[in-house]
Amino acid sequence: MQTNQNIKVIIAGRPYNLSVKKDEEELVRKAAEQLNETIKNYSQTFEYKDHQDLFAMVALQNVANAIRIEEDKSFKDEEMEQKLSELDKMLSENIDN
Repeated sequence: MQTNQNIKVIIAGRPYNLSVKKDEEELVRKAAEQLNETIKNYSQTFEYKDHQDLFAMVALQNVANAIRIEEDKSFKDEEMEQKLSELDKMLSENIDN
């Protein structure tokens, strides 16, 4: 059984204490780092002063990316299923002959 450990990450200048599994610590720290970089880029590019606006834009970007990835995955799954079906048909035809 894996135990959780407490870590602290800084997001937009504010500390957050989290309890994460040991094997997820690096991922969480990397996510916080990437989030801070994205917030910094948005604040420089769009000159937002309110963190709420920055968080909304980052959330929108991340959800749009997640939707795009899911759609790409779905398309690839369908494409793979079609190719496997074609391969199965070819194999079946050759085995029967």
